[in-house]
Amino acid sequence: MHTLKTEIAATAAALVVEEGLEYGPAKRRAVKQMALPVRTALPDNDELEDAVRDYIAVFCADTQPTELAALRELALVWMERMAPFRPYLGGAVWHGTATRLSDIYIQLFCDDPKSAEIALIEHNVAYEPRTVTGFTGGSVEALSLHSVCKALHETVGVHLLVYDHNDLRGALRPDAKGRTPRGDLAAVRKLLMSSGADQ
Repeated sequence: MHTLKTEIAATAAALVVEEGLEYGPAKRRAVKQMALPVRTALPDNDELEDAVRDYIAVFCADTQPTELAALRELALVWMERMAPFRPYLGGAVWHGTATRLSDIYIQLFCDDPKSAEIALIEHNVAYEPRTVTGFTGGSVEALSLHSVCKALHETVGVHLLVYDHNDLRGALRPDAKGRTPRGDLAAVRKLLMSSGADQ
């Protein structure tokens, strides 16, 4: 059924893919672009993700798989660097909807929340600490940095979200679509191997 929410999702999906917007800002910009009232009911993130997949299938089918693989390779590099902190890849790079404009989101599950930050300092990695809303709904610290992706000839945003080790228990529950919401090093390696075999 074609509804106003479907139209908003389609407009927002174009902004996500073409401009690299996050889902929340993309939905708000779509409402503005469509000259709708500010309080218009918005599609949920699952609806928007479906619209992003549709958009990629129509407009980016020839380029997106290569871009996604490059981002997953870069994510793997950072996950290996941060291996002591139990890294898990989430977001569009994990779910397969990322393009060259997407950032990489890696969740760390630390015994000591400051340990990941200390590791970056010790390796002279420039980063910016921020506070963001985590998957539990509470605030978590994000260590945001830029990393060169040679395959894409671009600098990509990498965000290391620092969780308590105990949060890992709830982190692997399937999402609304029954999927694993994030993957560890072994899962990301497997994704890369299977995508390499497809080519």
